Amino acid sequence: MKYIAQDKMISLIGDDYRFLQVMSRFGIPLGFGDKSIEEVCKDNGVDCETFLMVVNFICDEETEEDPGVQTSLASLLHYLKQSHIYFLEFCLPAIRRKLLDAIEMKDSDVSFLILKLFDEYVDGIREHMTEEENNLFKLVDGAMNKELKPQTFISTYSHHHQEVSSKLKELKNIIIKYSPQGAKANLLNAALYDIYRCEEELGSHCRIEEFLLIPSLNRQLQFQ
Repeated sequence: MKYIAQDKMISLIGDDYRFLQVMSRFGIPLGFGDKSIEEVCKDNGVDCETFLMVVNFICDEETEEDPGVQTSLASLLHYLKQSHIYFLEFCLPAIRRKLLDAIEMKDSDVSFLILKLFDEYVDGIREHMTEEENNLFKLVDGAMNKELKPQTFISTYSHHHQEVSSKLKELKNIIIKYSPQGAKANLLNAALYDIYRCEEELGSHCRIEEFLLIPSLNRQLQFQ
């Protein structure tokens, strides 16, 4: 399914709830009535083509960036920066609180191991995102300000993400196989579900950087 500017924003959300997060990261609030995607983007100062590029990429991540689309590096960078804030300041801390509420911390069970692995995973994600902000995002800022000479940058960020994900796999297996005694089942299942969803969103975030941001950056540099 491909979305175009004239489609209704409400239809977009009705088709796939994941786009609520896309809207949030672009700074688009709810309450847009029956307006089209183009109208909603214009009302909120969002580059419509960049918004649609992200939405359509999430729909079909095998589709590469269309060189004919005039991507706004500024809008895409804002989206990715807001994604970092969402993961580090909201999503991951919320999961940790659910884990703490779900399991009883005892010296004799796996509760401490679960929290230890989760905290190590979060530390890895924080390190990964800090590296992106200090390197990749600064390259984008430099390209937008025409401070860089034309050259090609190759993404190595997805490899680091895969290394961090291995720790999350270990955490999920421990929760599933060795759930602590006395754990509150509904809360623990909810936390585990959130971990799976967070993993999917982080994977999509990483692919947007690799397949949308990097090509847009390279193309910007070619025309400087």
